[in-house]
Amino acid sequence: MEDVARTAGVSVATVSKVVNGRYGVAQATLTRVQEVIDELGYEASLGARSLRSHRTNVLGILVAEFEPFSTELLKGASSAVGSTGYELLAYSGGGRGADVGWERRYLSRLSGTLIDGAIIVTPTVVEANTGVPVVAVDPHTGPTGLPTVDSDNFAGAVLATEHLIGLGHRRIGFLGGRLDLESARLREDGFRKAMDTAGLPVDEALVAVGGYRPETADGPARVLLGRADRPTAVFAANDLSAIQVMAVAVELGMTVPDDLSVIGFDNVPESALASPPLTTINQPLQEMGAEALRLLVDLIDGKERSTHLRLPTELVLRASCAPPRH
Repeated sequence: MEDVARTAGVSVATVSKVVNGRYGVAQATLTRVQEVIDELGYEASLGARSLRSHRTNVLGILVAEFEPFSTELLKGASSAVGSTGYELLAYSGGGRGADVGWERRYLSRLSGTLIDGAIIVTPTVVEANTGVPVVAVDPHTGPTGLPTVDSDNFAGAVLATEHLIGLGHRRIGFLGGRLDLESARLREDGFRKAMDTAGLPVDEALVAVGGYRPETADGPARVLLGRADRPTAVFAANDLSAIQVMAVAVELGMTVPDDLSVIGFDNVPESALASPPLTTINQPLQEMGAEALRLLVDLIDGKERSTHLRLPTELVLRASCAPPRH
């Protein structure tokens, strides 16, 4: 403010009135001060703003780390924030704080002085006592007391498995997600339900935990595909795992989809760029991010609405699945 006042030739008090929209400043002076503010790129600190008004008009989106899933959610939230009058702060500990309770540490660091509310992506602990309004996206334990946005993981897994069955596959492997995530449990439940409905037994030797990451999916994929009685198709519980399954298959001398069909889940951009392009289940990630932001703004504004939103999933056909060779 002192820099602005000195450049504009006015007092700091006058600059303060302009910045805070108070009366008592002549139009010519206001115009001059505003020109200097624009010229110098002056912006009041969020901390100072919150002390004056108890609001920062900033919303946070907090993630354990930035990876394809959270990045797509962020794109959706970013697209929705423009019409709200809020700004958006994306915050991550860079993967260093991804252990249980990371979101509580992030919230205590940001709430009250930097953000008016938060979207937390796949939180490990969901508690209502957060200090600011919070919306959870795909929480580890499923919907609880906090407002939640997720997608229909169970129905999506049924769709994926039914697609493989419809192509004629009977020996279908399942590479699951993280054991601590409700979404992973629902995807395995959907796989088992579709197999049961079709009258097909699940060979437990073909069910493994892939952990949602390429590096954790690699070993289990090699075990599945290295078997003498290997599956003719694999449903991987997310796209990154599915892409790793295809990479392992090629390394072991197989061709996808001639020797092995692979289907994923999420429909992150990497799935369309895979070789071959990955058939997958579309989880509307950008829409989930946008809906989470709209829900958060409504909560801050005190609007009454449903606090659990579940979005539908759908099959996306590409080139990684084909009927089995007989």
